[in-house]
Amino acid sequence: MKRLRAAVAAVALTTVTLAALPAAVPPPAVADTPAAGASRPAAAPDWSTAVVDSTMARYTPATIGGWSYPVGLYLYGQYLTYKRTHDPGYLAYIKSYVDRFVKSDGSIDQSFNSLDSMQAGRLLVILHHETGQDRYRKAAEKIRDRLDIYPRTADGGFWHADNSSRAHQLWADGVYMVNPFLVEYGKEFGDSAYTDDEAAKQLYVYGSHLQVANGLLKHAYDESRTASWADPATGLAPEHWCRAVGWYAMAIVNVLDAVPANQSRRPQLLSIFQKLAVALEKYQDPATGRWFQVIDKGGRSDNWTETSCSSMFTYALSRGAQQHYLDPHYADVARRGYQGVLAKLSVGADGRTDLADISVGTNVGDYAYYVARARATDDLHGLGAFLIMNEQLRGALVS
Repeated sequence: MKRLRAAVAAVALTTVTLAALPAAVPPPAVADTPAAGASRPAAAPDWSTAVVDSTMARYTPATIGGWSYPVGLYLYGQYLTYKRTHDPGYLAYIKSYVDRFVKSDGSIDQSFNSLDSMQAGRLLVILHHETGQDRYRKAAEKIRDRLDIYPRTADGGFWHADNSSRAHQLWADGVYMVNPFLVEYGKEFGDSAYTDDEAAKQLYVYGSHLQVANGLLKHAYDESRTASWADPATGLAPEHWCRAVGWYAMAIVNVLDAVPANQSRRPQLLSIFQKLAVALEKYQDPATGRWFQVIDKGGRSDNWTETSCSSMFTYALSRGAQQHYLDPHYADVARRGYQGVLAKLSVGADGRTDLADISVGTNVGDYAYYVARARATDDLHGLGAFLIMNEQLRGALVS
């Protein structure tokens, strides 16, 4: 705690300076062209700490962004890196960010009227676990209490948001925004009897609507069939957008890891995950190891491989094989994905990492909409997914 307090005091005053990283070469068996002036990552550096140090050098806890799921995702990845390295500055940075929003009495100025707004709640559970400060429990409890009155579909699925434009809608993204928080909240605060059952139910309800015959999930479902994108017969969105499916893949792993072996919905979740894994292997790009922005239409010339979802799928397949949710051969599928993502990571002249081809935030749309989305570098969606993947694959490759 003394180290943490000291680091908290210092973090606002400290500028992180990266040590010069070594010149890097392309990973084997990946055909890709590096950005002009950028070097290639080699296998030896610790890419998690390099990405975290680069991001902390670019943003302070006050400038990284507001209370939001992209920041929450990235900082969760930073926390995983902290758990391995025990660098107190990494945890202090997370605490400084959260303390912008959580007052000393535990109040937090968030209405939690959307699932997206709940994702960063994972950081509240983390900080309670790390510091023991009750204010983080009180803030997290506001999300837990909000779910008691949160609107649902007829079969119990949480709406993507409590507003007219998202009413009656289930987005695959949403399962990651709330369910990992739920199971972690339950474990930390002795509420697992509720939270494990609720999280498993949500994954099943969403999966039962969104997963189609090819094993992939559509981006969204509208129970009312009134959304402009909704099929009038099925209520489904038209496409398999990769990051939406990636959110679901990571969430189902997190929930399977948390719920007990005898949880009643576990066989249903395993079935959904195993069907999804078959499809992900089928649609993995053989040339790069990554996955396409619209997963099942990689043959179209305007489609492109997207880095955040490729990191998400790589993580989920690797963890799934490791935990015996999936056949062991999916570890090899994950390794190909890992090499493909590393091919999008470079080190610039400033010594900082750059991660390319990350789709910016995206609503539900048609094929043309998805492939026209901006391809950002160092977007937090991609950085967070990369860290989660890298912490998993580092261990998987050396164990």
